[in-house]
Amino acid sequence: MKTPQLLILLLTILVHVAAAFPTERGGREKHASWDDVNVVAHGLLQLGQGLKEHVDKSKIQMRDVNAKLKAFNSTVAEVQRKQQEQDEALKAKSEEVEERERLAAQLAEEVKAKVEEVKQQSEDVHSRMDRLEEKVDKVLTEPEVDSNYSDQTGVPFIQRIMSAQNRRIDQLVEKIQQQQDKLEKQSLHLQALQRKMAKRVKSHRRRDEETALRGEAEQSDTKSGLARDCHDLFVRGQRVSGVYTVQPENSKPFNVLCEMTSEGGWTVIQKRLDGSQSFNQLWESYKKGFGSLNGEFWLGLESIHSLSKQGQYLLQVELSDWAGREQAARYRITVDGEEEKFALHLEHESSLGVQEEIMTTGASGVPFSTADRDNDLAADVNCAELLSGGWWFRSCGESNLNGKYPRRPNLLRRQQSRRQGMFWTTTKGQNVSLKTVLLKIAPVTIQQ
Repeated sequence: MKTPQLLILLLTILVHVAAAFPTERGGREKHASWDDVNVVAHGLLQLGQGLKEHVDKSKIQMRDVNAKLKAFNSTVAEVQRKQQEQDEALKAKSEEVEERERLAAQLAEEVKAKVEEVKQQSEDVHSRMDRLEEKVDKVLTEPEVDSNYSDQTGVPFIQRIMSAQNRRIDQLVEKIQQQQDKLEKQSLHLQALQRKMAKRVKSHRRRDEETALRGEAEQSDTKSGLARDCHDLFVRGQRVSGVYTVQPENSKPFNVLCEMTSEGGWTVIQKRLDGSQSFNQLWESYKKGFGSLNGEFWLGLESIHSLSKQGQYLLQVELSDWAGREQAARYRITVDGEEEKFALHLEHESSLGVQEEIMTTGASGVPFSTADRDNDLAADVNCAELLSGGWWFRSCGESNLNGKYPRRPNLLRRQQSRRQGMFWTTTKGQNVSLKTVLLKIAPVTIQQ
């Protein structure tokens, strides 16, 4: 009961008590009335005591409520302060990431400029070598002169020219090699910086979107709806070639380049066309894949294995050389897992054009080999280290479609460059240097 109501009740009782007093009665009745007054006064005293206790208790509760409100207000202020600090820290980190991206772009431009400089120097070396060859050919085709005169002037003069040119070529080759080493180091540094920035940006975003991403991941695990390969996309109605995301059975999703044809969808696993991507990589790079799906790339041994293990697959090999000749062949393909060193098993299906096999593996298959994983079948040499790149080497002379890309056609005449470049050996024993290579796979049902 509230205090005003208690006061009103008290006044009401007093009024009733006053009205009960007699004005002109005997002494005995007055004595009885004073007893009633004592009883009422005692009741009023107890009522006042209860009212006082109630008021004290209400004050204590109000103090507790005020203390809790103050604590709550301080907690809210602290949370707001921490949120503001986190926002400022996130803003500072975002500015740092932007600055690093700008530095990375600037470094990329510097690397590009140095690459152009190296290319120009390489062209200069090639031009000097061509002129030297022309001079030597001209001297060798000139009619014979007097032997004494030739011995005293012609031959020493040519020898001096050739010696000077050889020294100059050696110096230029050494300089180019140094520039290439520097470019490779800068490229590795740039890649590491880009990976570091990507991780930081990803961690910042993950902190704000963790709940949503977890829900999307759970939904993706149950109902991903992704195609198994490019031919599965074709069956679902996709007819445009390009980059898509696929998810083979019991595998994580990854991006692939799809080539849609009238037959169906082909998944491209390797592409060489202009030498923009170095294929002289080690085991881990060939395992995970490298390059750009919009240019030159290697899809990755793990991805190729996850695709080929889904059933019977075809491999189509398409080659072209510097003379404009094209060659294609089809095989049934199986690629084992890493425990079997990603061994390749091929069964010749058909050739398109010249009826000739481009690659052979035998019944037992051929393991994949790189410079740091010597798994080739040659006993006394590491073919990947000798020829560059990584490949399914039976021996060092049959084929290497992941070799170095030749920069100029006239370099193909030089044995060392030819041995380290892309090549395949015909059934006639001719070593054919290549200009473009395309490897793509699809289920055997594409032929039906």
